[in-house]
Amino acid sequence: MSPKETPSLVMVYTGNGKGKTTAALGMIFRALGRGWKVAVVQFIKGRDTGEFQFSETLPDVTWHIMGLGFTWESDDLNKDKKAAQEAWDQADAYIKSGDHNIVILDEITYAINYEFIQLKDVLDTLNNRPKNVHVVVTGRDAPTEIVEMADLVSEMNPIKHPFEKGIPAQAGLDF
Repeated sequence: MSPKETPSLVMVYTGNGKGKTTAALGMIFRALGRGWKVAVVQFIKGRDTGEFQFSETLPDVTWHIMGLGFTWESDDLNKDKKAAQEAWDQADAYIKSGDHNIVILDEITYAINYEFIQLKDVLDTLNNRPKNVHVVVTGRDAPTEIVEMADLVSEMNPIKHPFEKGIPAQAGLDF
């Protein structure tokens, strides 16, 4: 079946454990293998990630990074709010255009939970998306309203993490 013959889904990867973005990125490979087009909007990460660098070599992947890299320790929250709104505007456009079969909203939950973007706007777009557009939402503390309307919700729960032993994030494994 082509993506136009099956209902589109909203999928959520949330929780305090590692692997939310990684799960979403796995869908990119499946989608590309089927000839689909993918858009990714990252609300936190910067251009120094391995996934972004590799994406530049893939013709059917459109990648948008928020720019400033959202942080709750910002020196200027107004700049962060503006950047988050601009990233949401781009994500909203990707979804509504119907040009991409999957749109990944990576770490969007932070922008929602810090009220940098409006939950109502996100819900409206998700509920009114074109029939051929699947959307993946990642991030900790996914809002209840998104969890309730989603078709798939997986929660990543940490059991053990190298950070607990003082091992920092590593290029190629974590970013």
